[in-house]
Amino acid sequence: MTQVGHAHPHGAPSRGANRRSLTLVLILVALYMVAEIAGGLLTNSLALLADAGHMFSDVAALGLALFAIWFAARPAPRHRTFGYYRAEILAALANGATLVAMAVFILVEGWGRLQDPPEVRGGLMVVIAVGGLVVNLAALRILHAGRNESLNVRGVWLHVLTDLLGSVQAIAAGALILAFGWWWADPVASLLIGLLVLYSAWGVVSASVSVLMESAPAHIDVDAVRDGLRDLPGVAEIHHLHVWSITSGMTALSVHLVPSPGTEGAWDTLLARTQGLLRERFNIGHTTIQIEGRCGCGAWDGTGRGIEN
Repeated sequence: MTQVGHAHPHGAPSRGANRRSLTLVLILVALYMVAEIAGGLLTNSLALLADAGHMFSDVAALGLALFAIWFAARPAPRHRTFGYYRAEILAALANGATLVAMAVFILVEGWGRLQDPPEVRGGLMVVIAVGGLVVNLAALRILHAGRNESLNVRGVWLHVLTDLLGSVQAIAAGALILAFGWWWADPVASLLIGLLVLYSAWGVVSASVSVLMESAPAHIDVDAVRDGLRDLPGVAEIHHLHVWSITSGMTALSVHLVPSPGTEGAWDTLLARTQGLLRERFNIGHTTIQIEGRCGCGAWDGTGRGIEN
């Protein structure tokens, strides 16, 4: 007969905590975005306007992330057997794409201004950029716990991180303008901000695409999983090993095991031993394990009883 074991402890992130953190950061960023837009217009600083534009993308990213968390928690219809978990991954991909578009816009505008740098009010620019730095530091602190649990939150965290670095560059540019009258420092700072945004966008987009393509999660060494399964007592060979992410924090695995000759009476033990290895060593709890018999066929109902077909 064939035995199939299923284990389903979903290691999903704490969506309630992430929702509260994202909401608080959304309020902070939205309020300061308005101040930075006004400051950019008053000082004629592209670096500040670029940072404000990035903050606008942060607001959009936060709103999208919050919507995705709400949507992912909705009861799923029967035909969506994994529910709406990947709504969060789609949101992360959309946020990454938004970052790319924002980076291209900033780079084009910055290059244009570099050809003919306009006059900028450096003192006011520094004051406003310092305020943005404080807001971004607070936002990063709030999102810190959730960034390693959810790709969705990580995408927003990277938005805010690049915003913080943009504030630092705007402060530096304002100081150079104030001290030496170097108007070119403003478009140079905006170009650096654009490059930072592009760099952070690449990580979010590539990670999101990896999940959607059902690649093995970056933290899982598939060769180590394969070797660990092959080394289990009672396993002759393995095949059809697949490891993928359903969403952030929810890794799934399926595998076919061929037992060693003479171990037919110990398949329950082999199944439990395999699930234990995957759970304890690799932190994979959502597993489907098929033990293939060398004669006959059948199914396993997951309760410890073999069912003959």
